[in-house]
Amino acid sequence: MTYHIGLDIGTSSTKAVAFDEAGRSLGEATRAYPTISPKPGWQEQDPEQVLRAAILALRNVVAKLGQPPVGIGMSAAMHSLIAVDDRGRPLTRSILWSDNRAADLAAQLKGTPLGKDIYQHTGTPIHPMSPLPKLAWLRKHEPAVFQAACHFLGIKEYLVFRLFGELLTDQSMASATGLFDAAKLDWHGSSLDFAGIQAGQLPQHVSPFFILKKLKPSFARQIGIPAATPWAIGASDGCLANLGAGVLSPGEAVLSIGTSGALRITTRQPVHDPGERIFNYLLFPPQAGQPATYITGGASNNGAVIYDWFCRRFFGLAPSAKSMERHRAAMMKIPFGCEGLHFQPHLLGERAPLWDASATGSFEGIRPHHTLAHFHRAVLEGILLNMKQIGDVLEEVAGPFHTIHANGGFTKMKFWVEMAGEVFGKKIVVSEHEGGPALGAASLFGIQSKQPLLRQ
Repeated sequence: MTYHIGLDIGTSSTKAVAFDEAGRSLGEATRAYPTISPKPGWQEQDPEQVLRAAILALRNVVAKLGQPPVGIGMSAAMHSLIAVDDRGRPLTRSILWSDNRAADLAAQLKGTPLGKDIYQHTGTPIHPMSPLPKLAWLRKHEPAVFQAACHFLGIKEYLVFRLFGELLTDQSMASATGLFDAAKLDWHGSSLDFAGIQAGQLPQHVSPFFILKKLKPSFARQIGIPAATPWAIGASDGCLANLGAGVLSPGEAVLSIGTSGALRITTRQPVHDPGERIFNYLLFPPQAGQPATYITGGASNNGAVIYDWFCRRFFGLAPSAKSMERHRAAMMKIPFGCEGLHFQPHLLGERAPLWDASATGSFEGIRPHHTLAHFHRAVLEGILLNMKQIGDVLEEVAGPFHTIHANGGFTKMKFWVEMAGEVFGKKIVVSEHEGGPALGAASLFGIQSKQPLLRQ
């Protein structure tokens, strides 16, 4: 038996999934880690905890399969930032995409000629999520750390350095930093100037197919694999979710709702929106005479994390608790539209479609006849209606799509998936493989050999 592992370094946990040559899951392991919020609006993680989680997840999967994989592909959440010294030691925690400390600086840049230039060239909307304003914030508010930093990395780049001793980033992850011109495959000068850094302070960028082969022996022993096992450096989780779902053609989209949410399509060139409401991230650069592949879409801060908030605050229960079933049964009897009750889910500020870190949530249209069941349903509808607004923007600037491939934790609730069909008015297909980004990462080996693991 031969198999590949997709390693998906997520916001709340890292998952390692083993796949056979047909893309079937053979086993998986997940290890979680906490998010630290030392101040309001700050969201950080300990990069060493993430590294340990990755090693444990890989070790457990390898142990389950009883033999090492023939290759490992990497996926990671976008937009994190870690300042490191000249020996690669962290000077900061990993500052996450959900961190809003740079909101004022992002607001000052957005809409200016410079901000428009940066969006046009990098495809990354101006927002505190991205490393661009985070770097400017460090320079302004923590000058000692900023000056002491030798390099600035994301979480995947940090793991690559720790595991292999190389300062590398893939061009997909780079394209989500606000610092990289995906068309030119180079760091964007105006972005570097705004951040106050030099290109040499960023990792060397390589193709997502780049193979790492010199895993440090100590980590190889911990995982239980030969040090020469090939690792594909991979791409970002959002881009690989489309690849893992096999959505590479016009007319289809991928809807992911986990902690956050995203709606994405696959294109052959960036789709620039005058309103700067969508992103354009690189999946694959041009290769072998083929054009580049971009993932275009919008991401929301307010996915299933909002449903979790509602269930815990209003019912005192986690959404997954069996005792929630009677509450769900009452909610399912409410007609679509909640009899005039509407929920704006922007409790955590918002990325797409608003790109407003100061946005807040609200219930609207409250009447005496509304019950707790109405509020329950309105939350689920509100999350989906927010995603529908992203879909409307995509269809406006990039063309229509007829099928949505759904993945993420929300697909475990059949009723919520059926509701998505009502909201979007389109065919909803639940992805056969839950580990979309992990499958996309593992399938990079197959794509190189022209025998992809994923369904085409």
